[in-house]
Amino acid sequence: MSGKCVFGIIGSGWRAEFYMRIAQALPDLFEVCGVVSSSEEKRTSIHSKYGYRVYSTREELLSSTKPDFIVVSVNGSVACDVTTQLLLEGIPVLAETPPAKDLNGLKQLNRLAASGSKIQVAEQYWLQPMYQAALSVIQSGRLGECRYVHVSFSHGYHAVSMIRKVLDIGFENAEIEARGFSFPTVVGFGRTGLPEKEIVQMNPHQLAFLDFGGKVGFYDFETSQHRSWARSQRVMARGERGGINNDSVKYLKDYTTPIEFSLKRMQAGEGTNLEGFFLKGILAGEDWVYVNPFLPASLNDDEIAVVTCLVKMRDYVFGGPSFYSLAEASQDHYLAMMIHKAIETGCRIVTETQEWAQR
Repeated sequence: MSGKCVFGIIGSGWRAEFYMRIAQALPDLFEVCGVVSSSEEKRTSIHSKYGYRVYSTREELLSSTKPDFIVVSVNGSVACDVTTQLLLEGIPVLAETPPAKDLNGLKQLNRLAASGSKIQVAEQYWLQPMYQAALSVIQSGRLGECRYVHVSFSHGYHAVSMIRKVLDIGFENAEIEARGFSFPTVVGFGRTGLPEKEIVQMNPHQLAFLDFGGKVGFYDFETSQHRSWARSQRVMARGERGGINNDSVKYLKDYTTPIEFSLKRMQAGEGTNLEGFFLKGILAGEDWVYVNPFLPASLNDDEIAVVTCLVKMRDYVFGGPSFYSLAEASQDHYLAMMIHKAIETGCRIVTETQEWAQR
């Protein structure tokens, strides 16, 4: 499908506002038909800030509008119940992560999905431009088959999703060994903005090896690392013919010919360039490995990733392919929960095949 799609939003928090801003930045693609919030203060704020119609309940929204799908962006403790009600009513859902808080909730939702309900999950990190570019290089085969990846950029299921994408893992079980500890860190930028003074706090740091039998993922995350000015991000993958370390790529064209290049961001608006301020794409040598399809909207990388989720959801609702299924999201959340269990118990964990793996 091409053209504008109409969606509603249940939720009014920090993450829900990503969808509101994106719809305003790309009015030819999206229309928000309404936002549901239980907070009168939030409803007033959203209407004043964005001009969207606001409702206090799901029923009010659905009786007044006909969205193509609903974005569910609420607290994890109620996400499963909200999503379940929508699916039972036949409303397609794009669920924010995680789609359910625990294993029972994941099983409940997957049984609904198995009956034909339309649901996808908005796992956006692998859709950020640089990660799309890196995955393009990996999937090209130039590095050979990647059997090891070190992921250190975000927490839990976000990082696990990248581990599975890089290693081309489906629902294979893993042996997990993990450890946690804490270090002092200066607090940086947060959801509420800049810190008002220097604060040093102890931040938990988690390390885990996930051995899928011939392929290994190394999970490495310190709390708030993804928003820290004092910490770096890392995705490093290795195959038999080469490897990628963030934006640096090395591989063997043949056994005597090493090739090396960097993934280069091509940005408009720098220096004397007056095209606007936006990411044009990412080059690997002379080849484009990512081209921004949302020009000339001025969006950051995370917003580009969320837009991509919305476009893929629009296509899915109207007969297109699944792009990040509930089963995938459930597997990533399950593996993340097992990492936490391995840290808490200090024991090696062997995961078990879950019912959604059969679908």
